[in-house]
Amino acid sequence: MRTNHKLNKFIIQFTEYMISGGAWFWVGYASFAFMDKILHIPFWPTKISSYIIGASINFILQRYWVFKHKSNKKDLGDSAKRYYSLLLINFLLDQGIVGGLRAIGITPYIGQFISSGFFTVWNWLWYSMWVFKKEKIPHKRHQHSPVLHRHKKIRIVKK
Repeated sequence: MRTNHKLNKFIIQFTEYMISGGAWFWVGYASFAFMDKILHIPFWPTKISSYIIGASINFILQRYWVFKHKSNKKDLGDSAKRYYSLLLINFLLDQGIVGGLRAIGITPYIGQFISSGFFTVWNWLWYSMWVFKKEKIPHKRHQHSPVLHRHKKIRIVKK
C-alpha cells in the first residue's frame, strides 16, 4: 500500500511538472512569436527575451506548486541560486540546439519543440535532485527522563 502512495504522489508531481513546463514552453513560444512576427525584433534578442519570460513563470510554478516549498527567504534564495545557475547552463544548451538546428535549415519554431523534449527529462532530474530538493531536517531525539536511565540495584537480604 505504501508503494502505491509513493507512486501516486510521483505521478501527481510529474503531471504538475509537465503542466508547469508546458506553461514555460507556451508562454516562451507565444512571446517569441509576438516579438518575432509582430514587433520584428531580431532572432537572438527575441530568443533570449522569450526564454527569460518563460523561465520566470516556470520558477514560480515549480517552486510553489510542483515542489511545494514554503516561502522562507533563505530557502527561496538558495533554490533561486541553483535554479538560475542551471538556467544559465540550460540557456546555452538551448541556444545551441535551436540555433544549431536553425543553421541547418530547421525553423526555430520546430527547433523549440525538439529542444523542449530534451529539457523535459534533463530538468526533471536537476529540479528534483538539486534545485528544489527539500533539505531533510534531522529529527530531534527526545531524551527520556533521567529517572528511566538509573540502574537500581536490588539487594537481597538473607535472614
